[in-house]
Amino acid sequence: VNGDCIGWLSIDGTTISYPVMHTPPDPQKYLRRSFYGKNSQSGVPFLDGRCSTVGGNLIIYGHNMKDGSMFADLAKYGSKDFWQTHKTVWFDTALGSCAYEIFAVIHTTVQADTADAFPFYRFVDAATPEEFADYVSACKARALYDTGISAQYGDKLLTLSTCDNITDNGRLLVIAKKTKQNRGNKNP
Repeated sequence: VNGDCIGWLSIDGTTISYPVMHTPPDPQKYLRRSFYGKNSQSGVPFLDGRCSTVGGNLIIYGHNMKDGSMFADLAKYGSKDFWQTHKTVWFDTALGSCAYEIFAVIHTTVQADTADAFPFYRFVDAATPEEFADYVSACKARALYDTGISAQYGDKLLTLSTCDNITDNGRLLVIAKKTKQNRGNKNP
């Protein structure tokens, strides 16, 4: 129906179950557009224009809507208890259905001159094992709680980003690593 749609993102037990758009020449095309291209305050989750579905870190942006839609349920990951029963993010693409296990939940800001700023959006692919390890280390150091899970060079990552509504220019990040492919008979 829409060639800009590259997959479906879902987290069982939440309201998150949405198409994911990708338009590299116009990366924020769906920031304020519906799946059908009409004006929409909630937009549609979209993959960072520098990423590809086979890349090292898939960064997906979505709004934190007051009505509970889009990525609003990511705020529930502020609680480790919630994470313990909702550790898996599913991302289904033409390449298959993939499970990603959440290893870090972070509150940060996108203001570069702020002490707690974390430029997560710059990490698309690691050039070296050291660069990957440094990024994972930075994620774990900023995490709201210890999940006991880490990622190793070669792991594929998925980063969900939304406004945290706590601070100006604040972001809530849910960062996961790919664990398996194929969901079986389960539908998104």
